[in-house]
Amino acid sequence: MTDTTDLHVGKRLRRRRRLLGLTQQELASQVGVRFQQIQKYECGANRMTSSRLFDLSKALNVSVQYFFDGIEQDDLLAANDADTMDGDILSQKETLELVRAYYRLGERPRRRLLELAKALESDQSGTGAA
Repeated sequence: MTDTTDLHVGKRLRRRRRLLGLTQQELASQVGVRFQQIQKYECGANRMTSSRLFDLSKALNVSVQYFFDGIEQDDLLAANDADTMDGDILSQKETLELVRAYYRLGERPRRRLLELAKALESDQSGTGAA
């Protein structure tokens, strides 16, 4: 039977791998396992040892804590809570494409795009000056 913590960690692993545009095979090669093992980690069927979690965090360029972010809140949040929706938004294909395109930009265009997004957000909420 799959544990909720293993499922959460597996989802975070899959989300980050996809965000970076890596295949299961590419990630598996980086950490010295077969792609089937990555599949099992991502669906929560197999637990990861601490050393494997550390290797995956290095390969995905995140801290080990990344895999556990939000875990305390998972069982407490209402189904329509905005924090719950954030996870859904991050797993959407459109979001991943947007983030990948953003990081392909140079530093200056990224800053300008971020400023534009914040300005549009302020305009929409009515709290910013037009």
